[in-house]
Amino acid sequence: MRFRYVCSECRREFEITPELMVCPHHEQRPDRPLRGVLEVRFDDEVAQKFRRSLDIFDILPVPREFFPPIPVGNTPMWSPSNLRKKLELPNLYLKDDTANPTGSLKDRASFLVSAFARMHGIKDIVVASTGNAGSSMAGIGAAAGQKVTLFIPAAAPKAKLIQALQYGAHVVRVDGNYDLAYDLSLEYSRRFGGMSRNTGYNPMTIEGKKTAAIEIFLQLGRRAPNFVFVPVGDGVIIAGVYKGFADLMGAGLIETMPTVFAVQARGSNALCQAMEKGDFEPVSAQTVADSISVDVPRNGYHALANLKRYGGRCIEVTDDEILEAQLMLSSTTGLFAEPAASASLAGLLKVRNSIDQKGTIVLLITGNGLKDIAAAQKLVELPQKLIKSIDELE
Repeated sequence: MRFRYVCSECRREFEITPELMVCPHHEQRPDRPLRGVLEVRFDDEVAQKFRRSLDIFDILPVPREFFPPIPVGNTPMWSPSNLRKKLELPNLYLKDDTANPTGSLKDRASFLVSAFARMHGIKDIVVASTGNAGSSMAGIGAAAGQKVTLFIPAAAPKAKLIQALQYGAHVVRVDGNYDLAYDLSLEYSRRFGGMSRNTGYNPMTIEGKKTAAIEIFLQLGRRAPNFVFVPVGDGVIIAGVYKGFADLMGAGLIETMPTVFAVQARGSNALCQAMEKGDFEPVSAQTVADSISVDVPRNGYHALANLKRYGGRCIEVTDDEILEAQLMLSSTTGLFAEPAASASLAGLLKVRNSIDQKGTIVLLITGNGLKDIAAAQKLVELPQKLIKSIDELE
């Protein structure tokens, strides 16, 4: 098999099929992250082809013709000169995934999930989301002609809800948090059908997100950065980043893994707590950064294993630090990121004096600020005075 699934824990191998989501040899508990998360592996022939072509589609398990006609990926990575000067970090870069079609990195996962579903003739996709994954799957599904059912918690930002509705999704609002939405979406799939796109649960979500790491490598002139800062909730984006760099190592294109920093909001810090204590305990997540607000990080064990294997670090930041970083990012670079995306800068600000300041640093900016203007309004003051003449200005 050119591509196959490998269990991240017991290392059993499986044929890739749409029915298989997690390794069947592991018991799942509702109060703990998923066990037996599956990763896609490819053979030496695929690796050799990719070394020659450097075409990302060559190391994805779905042929190019099944991908929907919407331009996902190839997002800009650019040099924020004002922020570089302010922080005295001459090799700082922003990987700007707000430039994806629906405004978030989640399009990378939705793009591959949609293509995988199309390859297998599946037209119905079910997803739970705090907003970005749902609006993403709805938008990509619209381009692919697929029906998307979205379970979304009551507290999700209105902009993300409206976005999903505009794309034509069937939206089910849940009287509870993201974790309840996740569980209800799985029950819906079991009872009524439809492929689950749930993060971590569907292996294609991790595989799709690895493309961000491979683009970083290509945009840096075929080299890996020294440090990557990643906002973390469920742990799937960071797993995808590790998967991308690991695939590059496996193909002989880089020699060492970058130091990856998992940045969590202090009010939703299950992964950081597990790094310290050795196992996961449910938290009652409360943070302004809704996209990384989870009680039980569904990809927690897998993300934790990657952090430990490759020497990654976990950083906790407060909501105030996230909002201050959001304002700094906007006012120095012109890039308006939502709170969860701004957490990557907040994490960098916490550790910048303890890392090599001349090293190559990449901040993964995962979502557009217009998705949650209520949070962004907290540190700015709306003008109250209305004028009819310039003479009225003080």
